[in-house]
Amino acid sequence: MAEIEIGLGKAGRQAYGFDDIAIVPSRRTRDPEDTDIAWEIDAFRFDLPIMSAAMDTVTSPATAIALGQMGGVGVLHLEGLWTRYEDPEACFAEIAGADPEKATARLQELYEAPVQPELVTARLREIRAAGVVTCGAVTPQRATELVEPALAAEIDLLVIQGMVVSAEHVSRSRQPLNLKTFIRELDVPVIVGGCASYQAALHLMRTGAAGVLVGVGPGAACTTRGVLGIGVPQATAIADARAARMRHLDETGVYVHVIADGGMRSGGDIAKAIVCGADAVMLGAPLAAAAEAPGRGYHWGMSTAHPTLPRGVRVEVGVAGTLDEVVLGPSHDACGRTNLVGALRSAMATCGYEGLKEFQKAELMVAPAMRSEGKELQRDQGVGLG
Repeated sequence: MAEIEIGLGKAGRQAYGFDDIAIVPSRRTRDPEDTDIAWEIDAFRFDLPIMSAAMDTVTSPATAIALGQMGGVGVLHLEGLWTRYEDPEACFAEIAGADPEKATARLQELYEAPVQPELVTARLREIRAAGVVTCGAVTPQRATELVEPALAAEIDLLVIQGMVVSAEHVSRSRQPLNLKTFIRELDVPVIVGGCASYQAALHLMRTGAAGVLVGVGPGAACTTRGVLGIGVPQATAIADARAARMRHLDETGVYVHVIADGGMRSGGDIAKAIVCGADAVMLGAPLAAAAEAPGRGYHWGMSTAHPTLPRGVRVEVGVAGTLDEVVLGPSHDACGRTNLVGALRSAMATCGYEGLKEFQKAELMVAPAMRSEGKELQRDQGVGLG
């Protein structure tokens, strides 16, 4: 791919986000109800290609169960408030009511409480008792410490997640986690991320991971791109991970799933992520806007409470509808915040594709004016896509 000269001796590729691209309708259409949006990872099959983000404002044991019963996967943050406090409801109420300029400092204080291993086991057992797939997320720094209480709850899927997770972490002060050894010694499939480049995705796939999370800094509450100056727009990052998946498949015969993590606001963005190469998506802010979400209309990420360098902020997402309405509909608004699955099915049907693997073959076009073209009245009135 041609690079653009930034200055003498320095060039870079042009990268694209979801707003820069459009899916091109094909010669065929079909009925939305005839589409199949199921996906499989390891021995598990899910009716919906949706994972909830491992964020306290998104996933509680209750919402993990609810999403699992719909056919998705709820991912509990095993280092969050749910495993630090026996009853975290007071924490959520306090954070939701905090002044904007004081919210981050208070988050840092609340997250100083130690993670209780017995709560890790208890929360996961609560989800498992409901008969849905049990999934939890840990950071690489605490994976070794928390894997035992997670395994004690008979966890089904483990996510190892950080802002950026690499297969070759180097440290002078401590022994870093050997992802390849750690993953291959576990009896449960592991999903790792985030990453945002071809090489990083390929190296994570070579650790034996069942799936990789793609996304560095695109989340609604994340400030990583501004604070650290790093990140890759999601459309390009997913497409690069897709290329890594194909190379890994050619080399090993093993298909590693690509999961788009962050940057999606609507069913249309989910559709674009699939066409770029994702097998499934991980959603944060869209699910945080559900009435049942723990954040009470507010949302913050895993890095917001970092003790020395927060890379996120508390944002108000409001309430778009019930969790059922957000995921499955019906929708009563025109901006795409509800009935995410219905929008995905309609996009697939409009382009004539029956399954997700087929939909990945759809044509894309660079179209930075697509969201704004002809929408002056919506913009001026602050409605719809304005």
